[in-house]
Amino acid sequence: MDVDDLERRHTLASAVIRFDELRSRDSLADPDDPTGPRPLTRDEALELLALGEVIARRAGQGRQLTVRTARSTGASWAQIGRALGATRQSAWEAHKRWIDTQVDHPEGSGGLTEEEAAEARALLANDAD
Repeated sequence: MDVDDLERRHTLASAVIRFDELRSRDSLADPDDPTGPRPLTRDEALELLALGEVIARRAGQGRQLTVRTARSTGASWAQIGRALGATRQSAWEAHKRWIDTQVDHPEGSGGLTEEEAAEARALLANDAD
């Protein structure tokens, strides 16, 4: 199962629905009970693994977009760190890394243009909190 293909085919919501469907069936399946849910096939087990990665990628993207929104509405790095269960420094560093990786994305794949990256970097400025 190709994770990049699944990422193109699924939104976060549809990936979660399919993931939950497969995960539930996997946890309830009993190979000795022909009347219950059937065990996952190899392809379905690989799909479940790939869907977990799609969900992590999409959630991570959404998380960083929300960090940007929080900063643009005046939240401090300390507040953002607390909301993420992290320090202000680690929240700042994670967001900086995310901005840097977005600039490296090929055009049309959801990355940031240089202008958008510059705007995002302006929100990195440290604050007094």
